[in-house]
Order: sequence, then structure tokens, then C-alpha cells
Amino acid sequence: MQIVHHTLKRNTDSGIEIYDLTPEIREKVAEFCHQTGAQNGQILVSSLHTTTALAVNEYEVRLLQDLKVWLKTLAPPMGSYRHNDLHLRDVPEDEPINAHSHLMAIALSNSQVIPLVNGGLGLGQWQSVLLFELDGPRSRSVSLQIWGV
Repeated sequence: MQIVHHTLKRNTDSGIEIYDLTPEIREKVAEFCHQTGAQNGQILVSSLHTTTALAVNEYEVRLLQDLKVWLKTLAPPMGSYRHNDLHLRDVPEDEPINAHSHLMAIALSNSQVIPLVNGGLGLGQWQSVLLFELDGPRSRSVSLQIWGV
């Protein structure tokens, strides 16, 4: 069994944004399969931040708009949250008021495991790997651990 690790870097836009990581992940899987000869296995995609999330779903403009509205309904940015009582916490001066972003991330997921099948991602026709920026703009990292035989 072969195992490799990569980190994807992404500078994000402000507020809540959703990015399709599928092309970058496909590229890393193709490199892995070419270098190791592996054809089947798994890839673990993990967010390295507490205010980003990952999902496998359709990357379609209207659905992305619906997701943003749904997330804001789930955890309204102007809600009353104890995490936002910065004066009660020991925090850096530039600490953002972002409890809603943490709550949104918890409601989603910070990782996805995707099958590696015959040298490619085992995704359905309309499935993409989505990165949710919930507290941008920021510089973000996503960990990829690929293993296979």
C-alpha cells in the first residue's frame, strides 16, 4: 500500500463562499496513481480550519445560493452567541466575531473520504468536492491523504 500527503492552498473571498476542489483533487489523484501504480484505495480530504467545511454535492449556481441562505438561517451572523463576547476571552486584538461560522462548520463536516476506483475519484456524475468558506476572506489549507494499491 502506498500513502502520500498533499496540502491544497486557497485564498478565499469574503463572507460565505463555496469552492469546487474537484479538479485539483483529481490532479493529485492522477499524480498519485501515475507515480505509485495504485488504482484503488481512498482519499481523505480534511479542512485544517474551524470555520471551513467540506461536502460532496452538486456544484450548481442555484444550489450554491440555496446553501448560503440555508447556512445563514441555521446560524444567523447577527445572532447572540457567547463565543462572540470577546471582552470575556483572552484573544488577539484582531479576533473576529465569528461564532456563526463555527456553528455552520459543525453542522457540515470537516472531512470527506472518497473512494479511489480504477485510478480516479469514485464520485457520481453530479458530485463534486466542495469547500465552504464560512469566515472569509482568509488563506486556507486542505489536507489530502491518498492511499491505495
